[in-house]
Amino acid sequence: MRRLIILMGLLTTTPAWSAVERVEITERTVLAEGATFGAVGTYEKIRGTAWVSLDPALPANAGITDLGLAPKDDHGRVVFATDFLMLRPTNAGQRNGALFYDVNNRGGIAALGQVNGRVPARNDPTTLADTGNGFFFKRGFTLLWSAWTWDVQPGGPGDRPFILKPPVAKDKGGPITGKVAYEFIVDKPAKTAPYVGMKGIPYPFATAGAPDAVLTERDAPEAPRHPIPRATWGFVENPDGALPVEVRLEGGFQTGKIYEVVVPSRDPYVVGVGLAGIRDLLSFFKTQPFAGQQPLDRALIFGISQSGRVIDTMLYNGWNRDEEGRPAFDGAYAQVPGSGKGSFNQRFGQATRHFSPLVEQIYYSDAFPFTTTPSTDPVSGASGSMLDGARAAGLLPKMIFANTSAEYWNRSASLLHTTPDGAADATIAPSARIYLLAGSQHYVGRSHERAPFTACVNTTNHYPVERALIVALDNWVQGKGQPPASAVPSLADGTLVVAEAYKAAFPKVPGLTPPASPLMPPRLDFGPRYAQGIADTVPPVRGAPYPTRVPAPDADGNDRAGVRQVELEVPLGTHTGWNLRAPETGFGTYQGRFDGSFVPFARTEAERIAAHDPRPSLAARYPSRQAFLDKVHAALMREVAAGFVLAEEVDDLVADQGALYDRILTHDPADPGCGYLFGN
Repeated sequence: MRRLIILMGLLTTTPAWSAVERVEITERTVLAEGATFGAVGTYEKIRGTAWVSLDPALPANAGITDLGLAPKDDHGRVVFATDFLMLRPTNAGQRNGALFYDVNNRGGIAALGQVNGRVPARNDPTTLADTGNGFFFKRGFTLLWSAWTWDVQPGGPGDRPFILKPPVAKDKGGPITGKVAYEFIVDKPAKTAPYVGMKGIPYPFATAGAPDAVLTERDAPEAPRHPIPRATWGFVENPDGALPVEVRLEGGFQTGKIYEVVVPSRDPYVVGVGLAGIRDLLSFFKTQPFAGQQPLDRALIFGISQSGRVIDTMLYNGWNRDEEGRPAFDGAYAQVPGSGKGSFNQRFGQATRHFSPLVEQIYYSDAFPFTTTPSTDPVSGASGSMLDGARAAGLLPKMIFANTSAEYWNRSASLLHTTPDGAADATIAPSARIYLLAGSQHYVGRSHERAPFTACVNTTNHYPVERALIVALDNWVQGKGQPPASAVPSLADGTLVVAEAYKAAFPKVPGLTPPASPLMPPRLDFGPRYAQGIADTVPPVRGAPYPTRVPAPDADGNDRAGVRQVELEVPLGTHTGWNLRAPETGFGTYQGRFDGSFVPFARTEAERIAAHDPRPSLAARYPSRQAFLDKVHAALMREVAAGFVLAEEVDDLVADQGALYDRILTHDPADPGCGYLFGN
């Protein structure tokens, strides 16, 4: 009989469990030195390790690539360990009953940074400052993180990222080999450059030093590759003895080139177990007592960007239910995922990679199907929806998908709610909500410098909407009302348009030129076995792109449709989801992958006329500071009524807009710096 074991000094056991075999608690302390969070009281922090056991023969695990090639125990199951962190009310009676699972992003805690407004030092929430605004804690959520991906650098001394060590696939006990491609660019000439992606690490080389690796360069994603002689480049030795993460080139790497290293590699990880581990850990905490507290009532899964695409992938594969068919989570919130999935279940998969307008279009990311209801790819003839697996497994969870304007330009977000040919609006599943957070960028802009872009970044704050939607999702799961209706631009009413129409309608704002095109994700051919998650063609062959659309602008250049926050309803300038790269980066016709732009209105009509700015000035719009604040307050109250802002945040948001108004009025337009956008 399999038993769950919880280890904390003394050994205890609980009833048999099919997926989580045992749990070891390695740390259990009071959070924030016993600080209290309203009526909820104190929180405790529990760190531990869970051992997950997967049966390759079960239908729930059949889709995990190479699971049958992983080492097995005496019972024929694949066992691996995942570290976890839980923050929960010390008094179980003060819990709100919800387990909130934050899919870590590249090993790091994400939800506390955006939702609570504070990124914990060293990825280890410890102090009161680490709890930020206390959003989750004052509401009694039980918070959970765990390791799910392997290709993350460990960070510096004292850092505690969540990094999985998945099993390695073997062919009859021997090594499996294959080609792995790594793509990169440089923003300025450099003798050496990282090739592994954001915080990434490589697969082991098939032979020492990878003498048969190939480096190429090209001028654009779709341009032909030109080989670089092997004798002129090499891998930079890693000082800690690990595999190299940088390459060097005689004469250096140059801007305006996309470089690609293809390396014969070995020992692919069974990366899909990471998502199965999320599934089974959530199911365990929903159904089993743990460390003195009874199971939780419901589970919500939340992910930002890459982590949101993890959720999309789990839904597509039906991994929202455990091996016994029980729901692992009842609600799902994918924040800024774009329309894609990710390399989370492929042989030699690299989870940290994803499509952008310029780079990384050689990795599995934005692939059909995209919509929440069935649609048909006109090129392949395939039909399906991104919820096929979840729908086949049973009742769908409640779902929220929220993208900013940046994802429409840079992550093909329109494909979530249009047909794959871009010709018509698609029906949205009743159990899903899709939102455009209009006039926002991937994250709230924070750069005080323009570089590497041509404009200051977009500071529209969509995090208040994020918080309101989390509350709405939890209420929806409990049957306490529904979230606001989906709010996206549409083809039918002309608020979702092709890039040419956008550029024709966009005002001639000084310093802003729209990009040539949003990301048009190509169809990729990885070879005949890719349906089983095995790429034989590396890099893949590019096929016809999926046509994407972008939100139409108003006379100020701000998005007309979607969730129009106070920054657009009572604007101080133009907020876009795109920002052109600076010419010195070598790719001046492309936009960045995450950042938008903000250009304030002229302060006076005289300044506006002198700058040839078609947008009315601040003086023409708002006769006084108080008139501006009154409009801001009224707009925010409309957002509260619509369910997109929590009433408790209104006063602070009014103050924030008033402070930005003041900084714009005192800023010299001749100063190209962006620091004036920030209060500190």
